[in-house]
Amino acid sequence: MSIFDAPIARCEAAHAMVLTDSTQRECAREHACPKNRQCPLDGCFAEVSGVESATAQDWPALAKH
Repeated sequence: MSIFDAPIARCEAAHAMVLTDSTQRECAREHACPKNRQCPLDGCFAEVSGVESATAQDWPALAKH
């Protein structure tokens, strides 16, 4: 059995549960948020993430957004 206990929060703008251990930028990219959207979870995200330093070239799925 595996337990995954990541911090999550309900985003009313994206109508989804989102991981808050990522950066706000990563979350916006993952949920296709428009650049001008006021994030209802502003201030709830990690400041640094291991994925944030990766380039779009290293992460083809992220390059689509």
